[in-house]
Amino acid sequence: MSDFESGNEQEAIREARLWRDNGWTAQVIKNEDDDGWAVAMTPQGQTEPALVGPWTMGRDKKNPKPLDTAAFNTLVKTAAEFVRRHEQQLHAALHQQLDIPHAGGRVTVTLDIEPDDESPSALLRATTAAGEVLGQASVSPGFKLTRARAQAWAEAGFSADAVR
Repeated sequence: MSDFESGNEQEAIREARLWRDNGWTAQVIKNEDDDGWAVAMTPQGQTEPALVGPWTMGRDKKNPKPLDTAAFNTLVKTAAEFVRRHEQQLHAALHQQLDIPHAGGRVTVTLDIEPDDESPSALLRATTAAGEVLGQASVSPGFKLTRARAQAWAEAGFSADAVR
């Protein structure tokens, strides 16, 4: 269900320093590091900005350039792409996979990390091309999956004790 269907659609705002539309809020803020300005892009429903970047000074060289439709649309595109790349990097770090030769075939070894703040965990699993699980083991979330480690695990018969 979309935010609109659930009644959570935020009303559009189009002001010189605050612009809200299409699930994003752009807010022009004073840059804490110098005399310039920055723009914070926050997705709807979030409290922290997904992206903060420099913002252009206005003609008077004191105040920020006002937000407008074109600038807002460019900021949304940039911030959404930034969020998408971050999510892809996080997924790649938490879900690793490689294929190794074993017993005349190929075996897929995966490492899935659950980054829970209180009790992080990780599961190492080996499967055949047909999806048959050859072995699995709980490992440290800091476990480094390498081809050599996967091959050594295979040679040990995918024993849970072989990866501890």
